Amino acid sequence: MSEKSKAVFLMAATALIWSSGGLAIKLVEWSPMAITGVRSALAALTLVLVFRGRLKFGVSFVQLGAAVGYAGLLITNVAATKLTTSANAILLAYTAPVYVALLAPWFLKEKTSRSDWLFIAVTVGGMVLFFVDKLSATGLWGNIIAVATGFSYAIFTLCMRAQKSASPVESVIMGHMITAFCGLPFMFGSTPSAESWLGLIYLGIFQQGISLALYTWAIKRLGALEAILIMTLEPIFNPILVALGYGEIPGKWALVGGVVVIGAVTARGVLPLLKREKAVNMQRRRIK
Repeated sequence: MSEKSKAVFLMAATALIWSSGGLAIKLVEWSPMAITGVRSALAALTLVLVFRGRLKFGVSFVQLGAAVGYAGLLITNVAATKLTTSANAILLAYTAPVYVALLAPWFLKEKTSRSDWLFIAVTVGGMVLFFVDKLSATGLWGNIIAVATGFSYAIFTLCMRAQKSASPVESVIMGHMITAFCGLPFMFGSTPSAESWLGLIYLGIFQQGISLALYTWAIKRLGALEAILIMTLEPIFNPILVALGYGEIPGKWALVGGVVVIGAVTARGVLPLLKREKAVNMQRRRIK
């Protein structure tokens, strides 16, 4: 197997491992803050061991901002997964590019194009469909928290872009440390079962720790278009695994909204890359 083939395989494996988080969180019987705290403590330890000797922590505003954004993502995602359907939690989190497009002109001085505004309109329309389904009080709050997950993901992304030599590992480890600290007070109210501890170990070491090591190796060997397309496996398989392993079926309007959101996000990532590739090919032909 060539290095490129290995990268494709490992990126797909990463997406599938990340997609299993929804089912694992559903099966762990403990409070959301306790779950995310233990998961992050195990993940931070795993990442420090994997990347020991190569880590460079700093105290810059953007690195700390990325860590806080990542911590917010982790905490709100677990809470949303517990309160609403896993499909709603993961798909609403994928609205992050909307906030990136809105905040980039102010934070990064990057202009938002007309096509970006169209993308924002379509994605917001998809978001609205998640709230059309009949929701319980907790389900409604779960959806609202899931929207906050997308916003936290956007803050993380913006702060990572703002770093001249962005290395996600240090910010991710710092984010996990912040999350573990926030979850610490909630770990003493009750004790999880042996089965739940197995789920926590899986979430921390494999779903968050080892998967990131695989991602950082694969992303360096793949094109941006390939990475975008492969990573769409996560929001697709997350609700499928939950439906098969937990029996939770998302509402019909949430499914429609999910198709709209994932379609819009994928198109926004793919179309500029295809245009760029076409322009490069035309320039090569002119040179010949």
